[in-house]
Amino acid sequence: MTMTAPAKAPDENVETLLTRDELRAEKLLSRRPTWASLVLFGLVILTVVGMWTLPQRELVGASALVLMIVLLFMKVPLAVSLGVPALLGIMAIAGPRAVESVLVSVPTSAVTNWSLTVLPMFILMGMLLGSSGITGYVYTAARLWTTWLPGGLAIGTNVAGAGLASISGSTMGISYALGRVGIPEMLRRGYHPKLAIGSVIMAGLPGQVIPPSTFLIVVAGLTGAAVGPQLISGIIPGLTMVALVCALILAYALIFPKFAGRTPEQRAANEKVDGGTVTWKARFASLINVWPLLVVFIGVFGAMFSGLLTATEAGAMGAFLAVLLTLVFRRKDKPWRSIMEGTADTVVSVGSIFFMLVGAHMLGQMIAITRIGTFFSEFILSMGLDRVQFLLVVMVVYLILGMAMDPLAILLLTIPVLLPTFGELGIDPLWFGVFAVIMGELAILSPPVGVLTFVMHKILQDKKINLGHKVTLNDVFISVMMFFPAILALVVLMIFIPEIVTWLPSLMQ
Repeated sequence: MTMTAPAKAPDENVETLLTRDELRAEKLLSRRPTWASLVLFGLVILTVVGMWTLPQRELVGASALVLMIVLLFMKVPLAVSLGVPALLGIMAIAGPRAVESVLVSVPTSAVTNWSLTVLPMFILMGMLLGSSGITGYVYTAARLWTTWLPGGLAIGTNVAGAGLASISGSTMGISYALGRVGIPEMLRRGYHPKLAIGSVIMAGLPGQVIPPSTFLIVVAGLTGAAVGPQLISGIIPGLTMVALVCALILAYALIFPKFAGRTPEQRAANEKVDGGTVTWKARFASLINVWPLLVVFIGVFGAMFSGLLTATEAGAMGAFLAVLLTLVFRRKDKPWRSIMEGTADTVVSVGSIFFMLVGAHMLGQMIAITRIGTFFSEFILSMGLDRVQFLLVVMVVYLILGMAMDPLAILLLTIPVLLPTFGELGIDPLWFGVFAVIMGELAILSPPVGVLTFVMHKILQDKKINLGHKVTLNDVFISVMMFFPAILALVVLMIFIPEIVTWLPSLMQ
């Protein structure tokens, strides 16, 4: 005897259908053009028409740049936003044969640069070490060694961020990992939520400054700087950034003891949570678990700095060491699967970066053909700006662009335009690479976009992380603003003391 499933109640069927219809209607409504999208679409048409009607090639180049920015606002993929306006501008000036020549030559020349061969190696190294579980060990060691300081947990979080930056090169990944571990730890010990959140966000910023940095490699490809010195140039500015943020945390903890759990009542409560004073034995024992950091950093960048290995060879060695460490640390948790997943993720990341570089090089070709770079350079020089004044203006421009664009988009858009001015103003492309990356990093914090602030806000909605504290998006932005002075101070120091960037690479053999 067969059993038939009971029929669903008519009401249930109607409810299901209504729900689906409502969802479909919501999707259709969400696709309806808003006034903002109509304005952007109108700008697209206006700029495209302008390319074929404007009399001067400099104006054609300016129209292409405007179209590029409009496409970025419309959330068109970055590579397309860079490449399509560049090709349209070239066609308007030089015709279809020139476009054909660019399409044939640029994709090959953009990605077959020998200096870019280091990119997949460092990305694979970061992918594998990021999934090896070392994050928790690094945070524990940093916390134990800094817990005696006022604001020690927040300072330890930034020290851990510097350690992870030396193997990861991902701002978002570092902040995400440390946020899940560090924020509840600090809240449990009476830290003010804004201090806890701000310190975690700042801990991720050295991720693209301290090598291995994907952004510094990309910038080297745009400016023509050697990859090895460009990577090494980020070490001192990255460590200075960490020191300035830690100093600011210390100042907040001393001026506002309640912010860092330092009132007598909070200290008594913290002793119960910690279970007593941290011993030196525990501190030294914690270092045993972070030895991979020293192995990778000394092995890779020590060999590159000393001249024993080129940047590409050092990257290959780093990837090899990362494979070995993954096999050791995840030997009981399917290590080969982690290696295969890391390799697949690397292929995807490298492919997307190379696609963006092709678009950026097409932009460079368009700037050369339309002479907009020369026009911009002459315009800057006619204003009588010296090096310092020019860089202060660029700082403001980067902060404004950061309100609407992600850091990689800013770098790929601005560097080809600014590059022609460097020679006349005495700006070292190697130095500017670090400067641009740091300013680009501020872009993921700047309101109203601030991608990292939105990510952190989403993480903080988890009750296991916020521990019952209600955290709004406005709270996260205020947390960021508390630490902005430290990063701006670093940039100003770099402008007036460029040796912060250039000294270490000058020692390379």
